[in-house]
Amino acid sequence: MNVTPQVATAEISDAALDNVSGGLAGGASGGLSLETPLADVCADLLAVASPAGLTAGGGLHVAAN
Repeated sequence: MNVTPQVATAEISDAALDNVSGGLAGGASGGLSLETPLADVCADLLAVASPAGLTAGGGLHVAAN
């Protein structure tokens, strides 16, 4: 008895692969860091757009000196 799994392979075009994997996406990000005598402040923003929709996020960190 052969218990080795059988795997079938097939060629797929780049366009078909884009449709399977969710398509193409574009994104942007930015950050800011500010040091003051009282505190260090860091902020960042991120946005990604794809055919599935838009995702955006941000963060802020403050550390007292």
